[in-house]
Amino acid sequence: MTVDVLIEDARWEALGLDALAAKAVPAVLRHLGLEPSEWEVTVMGCDDARIAELNGTFRDKSQATNVLSWPSEERGAEVPGTAPLLPAGDPELGDIALAYETCQREAAEQKKPVSQHILHLIVHAVLHLLGYDHERDGDGDLMESVEIAILAELGVPDPYV
Repeated sequence: MTVDVLIEDARWEALGLDALAAKAVPAVLRHLGLEPSEWEVTVMGCDDARIAELNGTFRDKSQATNVLSWPSEERGAEVPGTAPLLPAGDPELGDIALAYETCQREAAEQKKPVSQHILHLIVHAVLHLLGYDHERDGDGDLMESVEIAILAELGVPDPYV
């Protein structure tokens, strides 16, 4: 598996974004029955200003957010509340961006280690790359239960409690 980590803000190096991404991405793939060595994901560590710019460009929301994801193709489930079809073919799943200040602030507000929060956000974003979503009724519950199961495998407590 290839997890390319791009560091735009050096503070991500101190947090070990490389190691966190290398832990979270294959955990998601294995949990869903995919062989990690066959897939590619890019994770970018940036700051709030950069993610606000990206959010404005791609979502018409010119404000910082914790994480953004760009799947290489649409993979959503046809029936709400059901798992999307697993990808086949193109090994590139897509790109993820994380905002340093927002992630730090949220972890502090939630009184949890920032590393656990980052693992959760990467798991969440990889699930988005694989077609999971939380926009329709039923989809959010499914996505949340899959996140909780993967995070438990990583030794991270349920972030929704």
